[in-house]
Amino acid sequence: MPSKRRLLLLGGALATVAAPAVLVRPAFAKRKESHDKLKAAGKKEEDVTPPEDLMREHGVLDRVLLLYEAAIRKLSSNEDFNPALVTQSAGIIRDFINDYHEKSEEEHVFPRFKKAGKMTELVDTLLRQHAAGRKVTETILRLAPSGRSNVDDRRQLIGSMQSFITMYRPHAAREDTDLFPKLKDVVSPHEYDAMGEDFEKKEHELFGEDGFEKMAARVAQLEQQMGIHDLDQFTPR
Repeated sequence: MPSKRRLLLLGGALATVAAPAVLVRPAFAKRKESHDKLKAAGKKEEDVTPPEDLMREHGVLDRVLLLYEAAIRKLSSNEDFNPALVTQSAGIIRDFINDYHEKSEEEHVFPRFKKAGKMTELVDTLLRQHAAGRKVTETILRLAPSGRSNVDDRRQLIGSMQSFITMYRPHAAREDTDLFPKLKDVVSPHEYDAMGEDFEKKEHELFGEDGFEKMAARVAQLEQQMGIHDLDQFTPR
């Protein structure tokens, strides 16, 4: 029987890192209490299907794109901020998106569509974009430390982050709306369940238990330091 995976309680995860300690402890305790009650009752939490798993990882990606946008604004206005925030953001892209999320797609999702002869042109484009994205990430990591002090490096860093954003917004959107919803049509029910198990196993190997929640918490910390943690600031006035 395949094991169950836990759905992220996003508010609790964000509160863990972004709120004052007086708010963090109750939020975390409430989440843990809910999990403990299910465990004590012999119940398991709701499944996360392979498409849902991949889509929520896209949520992490999109939040890093927001960090990149904030960094571009600060660099463009020569604002004083810690360039390590860009390095850490790009590190999440490299570790969680390039080396884990995209590898999952390349090893488990794309080959199924290729074998079925469906959406092959889209898959080929997505693969090319994965390769391009990894190169851009390495460029961002290389330029980030000197991006504030060196004018040429700053210009290249801004251009690299912008090109990454420009490619990955439609990339992720196309996967979410066109590719992932069709995944169940090209695999058997057994393969579908096994795919979810493979995702979980790899996540635990690379990031430990609750790897996704930990990664979302890392992003929330960077949002706090970059000054974009308050969601209401994006509301039109």
